Amino acid sequence: MPQKIAVLDYGMGNHFSVVKRLLKFNCNAYITNTNKGINEADKIILPGVGHFAKAVENIKGLGIWDSLNEAVLIKKKPILGICLGMQLMAKSSEEGNVEGLAWFDANVIRFKVSDSTSFKIPHIGWNSVAQRKDSNLFSNISEQSEFYFVHAYHMQISKIQDILGESNYVYDFVSAVERDNIFGVQFHPEKSHDSGNLLLQNLTKL
Repeated sequence: MPQKIAVLDYGMGNHFSVVKRLLKFNCNAYITNTNKGINEADKIILPGVGHFAKAVENIKGLGIWDSLNEAVLIKKKPILGICLGMQLMAKSSEEGNVEGLAWFDANVIRFKVSDSTSFKIPHIGWNSVAQRKDSNLFSNISEQSEFYFVHAYHMQISKIQDILGESNYVYDFVSAVERDNIFGVQFHPEKSHDSGNLLLQNLTKL
């Protein structure tokens, strides 16, 4: 039976594009914003584009915050956070005075840029990811592969062992994280053509 992958819609994600990509890989991918949809899933994707504090507000407003924590922390369902979805896994962000999910001992900060002529914020475009540890999520993906980024904020993480990948824009920043069943990528795999498709396919095999 194809596995069920829930793509969370809390009003701030690129969920339709994510589902469209996933349906290529013999899985039952669906969009949900309910506790039932989370509980029935084998895996979860937390996409996101926009403001950290607004995202927290929306998720809590839907009444799915506790179910999300239970699915990930207690039931150990694999989850992938994309862009803002990854940032929500941190304790806090400079973008709004609210607490995040705190699955990683991390904070989210805005890019610090002194040369605004050479480096525009947000960081938009293609960039490679230096893989800092072996991961099934990056299986058969070379370090020369490029992914598509759109973001003004990035994660600062305290535990080096949780860093899965780093990229460079202005300076090195964390672009992928992993601990146990929890994965996050700062880039958009659904917009990253072959490399992104391979990463999402790897997710279905976890």
